[in-house]
Amino acid sequence: MTTITIRHSTPEDINAIVALYQQPSIYANTLQLPHPSTEKWKSFFDSLPENFYSLVAEIDGKIVGQLGMEVFTRPRRKHVANLGMGVCESARGQGVGKVLLKEAQRLAHDWLAVSRIEIEVYTDNHSAIALYKSCGFEMEGTAKKYAFRDGEYVDAYYMASLSN
Repeated sequence: MTTITIRHSTPEDINAIVALYQQPSIYANTLQLPHPSTEKWKSFFDSLPENFYSLVAEIDGKIVGQLGMEVFTRPRRKHVANLGMGVCESARGQGVGKVLLKEAQRLAHDWLAVSRIEIEVYTDNHSAIALYKSCGFEMEGTAKKYAFRDGEYVDAYYMASLSN
């Protein structure tokens, strides 16, 4: 059985996170662009706001997944977080995404007083949709032409998970 460790990311993780988001299936299924800039990611992580949480998943000391979660700060949406994530192509099917997602839900619901977690997922990303459903996310709607990807507009589902 593979041991997956989840922890908060550190500045030393930048190169591994950039390498993760360089993988075609990751940038194609997120709002990232090809050829991510190490400096841009470093600048982002150097100035993370208090309401943003970045978790990484490791197997044998190697980063194989990353999840970013923003807890909203506007008064009427403080109970809501939005997240995005990427799992290394070579580590898929090993439970990395599920462990990352469950830890983000635990952090949000048990420690940050977040009762609603939102996510957008492209309608053709069937494995991610199945993962989110397995973790209690429900479909709430479809965003037509949500993003431009590889020369065409693609739709996305809005999904959400509510705490008990």
